[in-house]
This record gives sequence, structure tokens and C-alpha cells, in this order.
Amino acid sequence: MPTEPGTEAPDFTLCSDTGETVSLSSLRGSPVVLYFYPKDDTPGCTTQARGIRDAWDAFRRTGAVVLGVSPDDEKSHAAFRAKYDLPFTLLADPDHATASAYGVWVERSTDGKTFMGIERSTFVLDAAGVIKAVMRGVKPDAHAADVLAALAT
Repeated sequence: MPTEPGTEAPDFTLCSDTGETVSLSSLRGSPVVLYFYPKDDTPGCTTQARGIRDAWDAFRRTGAVVLGVSPDDEKSHAAFRAKYDLPFTLLADPDHATASAYGVWVERSTDGKTFMGIERSTFVLDAAGVIKAVMRGVKPDAHAADVLAALAT
């Protein structure tokens, strides 16, 4: 399924950091920021999450639901969220099905080693579940401002 602006976002149901299940389709009526990140409590991912946290008042004013998705499990997400006082939900995608549906489970390489992993990416969805903006290769430092700009258009 294509994940380009103007297409309907692939639905999913994932377990959250609180143990509850979250389905994208249940969030219709609100814009959604769906951001995929590689791993809890690593430097880039922490910078990215803290950026959203630090701009939380601006995110709240948009009415958007913010969801962070990584392959980490619910326990890891709960610890990450608590450690950095993150005000948004983290979702566990351990089998990479949702990341694959969005085209962000990709071949990566570091230090000459090739492996499968998350391409740091964000999808901004409108209240009807249609993809409004796609950001690939996200820079953690600029992420919050970039997402807020996309929500404003």
C-alpha cells in the first residue's frame, strides 16, 4: 500500500507503553503524528522524543495525537517514557508489521554491516486518516519544529 501524501494511512493495532491497544482507525476525528524511531533511550531517539516533549504545548494546540513507534516492547517503552517524562504514547511494533506497511522497515548499514531497521520517519495524518505529509530521514534536532510546521499547513 502506498504511503504518500493524499493516500489513506494503513490501519494498525499495536500495544502501547501502558499495555492498552491502540488502533489508528479509532483516532479518526483528530490529526495524528505517527513517528517511527529505531530504539528507546538512544541518543538520537531521545533527542527526538525530548523535542516533542519540550514543544508539547504547541502540539496540544494543534489537537494532534502523537504516537511514537519502534520495535521495542511495552516494558522498554514504559521505562523510556517515564525516564524522560514523555507526554505522548509509545507503541510496540516488535514484528515490524506496521513499520513494513509504512515502508520504513528498510535495509540499513553502519560500520560496514548491513541489517534491517527503522528508517527514522514521520507521517502526519489529517483527521480523516489521510496522509498529509511524509518526512523520511528525519533529523532528531529539527523534528518537533518540522512536524509542527506540517501540522500548520
